[in-house]
Amino acid sequence: MSSYEPLVTKQIQDLIESKSAEQRDNRRLSKEVVDALKASGFFTMLLPKQWGGLEKKPQDFFREQIRIAEADMSTAWACGIIGVHAFQIALMSQAAQEEVYADDPNTLVSSSYNPVGAKAEMAEGGFMLSGRWGWSSGSDHCTWALLGGVIPGDGYRTFLVPRAQYEIEDTWNVMGLQGTGSNDVVIGQPIFVPEHRTHRQMDGFNCVHDQDNPIYDLSWAQTFVRVVNTAAIGALKKALKLFIETRTSAATSDPTKLAGDVETQERIARVLNTIRELEAVMFHNFDQMEAADWSPSLEDRVLYRYQASIVIDKASEAVDTLFQVAGGRSVFDGHPLQNLWHDIHIARCHVANNPTSFARNLGAIQLGMDNQDVFV
Repeated sequence: MSSYEPLVTKQIQDLIESKSAEQRDNRRLSKEVVDALKASGFFTMLLPKQWGGLEKKPQDFFREQIRIAEADMSTAWACGIIGVHAFQIALMSQAAQEEVYADDPNTLVSSSYNPVGAKAEMAEGGFMLSGRWGWSSGSDHCTWALLGGVIPGDGYRTFLVPRAQYEIEDTWNVMGLQGTGSNDVVIGQPIFVPEHRTHRQMDGFNCVHDQDNPIYDLSWAQTFVRVVNTAAIGALKKALKLFIETRTSAATSDPTKLAGDVETQERIARVLNTIRELEAVMFHNFDQMEAADWSPSLEDRVLYRYQASIVIDKASEAVDTLFQVAGGRSVFDGHPLQNLWHDIHIARCHVANNPTSFARNLGAIQLGMDNQDVFV
């Protein structure tokens, strides 16, 4: 039996839930929520002890993300992404780690890895970088950003850029996950990024690092591809709880809401099973990675990425199962179940939650073909 003690207490969950509507209206995270999560240690869970981090296992980190999502999915999405960046930066140069974390282990870093709007070129001692990057969740609260770019003749890298060198443009007008504040990061005139503040894609794939803890032997992709869908598990838990509360409430004249309705019972059973299945697969996968000394086989890495990519499809189907019979009040703007429906469905727009290419790659390697994905 696990003796794990959660960092995100019931008091913090209550605070997050109380700020959920405000965050949705303001289209950004509340400073009070971010400060509470800083104080809890959540943002330092994957940070090396060298910099004041807790150096926890991914299993523990994702337990906390689910707890946050049970209060508010936007908070879990944005803060989970911010928190997982400590793992990637731990794989970068010691100089980069020192710049970010030497003064404060709670230094927050946002990201946008899609290189479509970026221009990166080699320069003496580093690179010149400019462009626009979307979906930078929680960026208003961060003092650094990890930005993706493709260098001609060199390939894909992540660039670590301080807040003074980029602008945040308010573009986040959306139908779900409003509280994430996933605005655009913009670098107009090219800036210089030194070599030591970059991370090669292939170094990530080959798990290159200089940490002592073997946990960092794990491909950091295995943590990132989970952070953009695990929040949906917590949100689905909240949706089921809300749905059950409406069915057991005596204050209703709608007979379809009665707890004895057979169809309602079956829908609850299916959704509860989906929640348990999604949790079981994720924690089993990380337990298997740990059993392999954090160095799973390439075939397993490909399987794990595919299994992460189908979480949102399963969660969307489950929340649909509830929303279809949620009653007439659920169609009105601001209904909590409708908000959860939108949040879970919007998460499907993230490229890591589209299983098509990951399914093809998994099937192909089973048939003897070479792996085509280096972010596994």
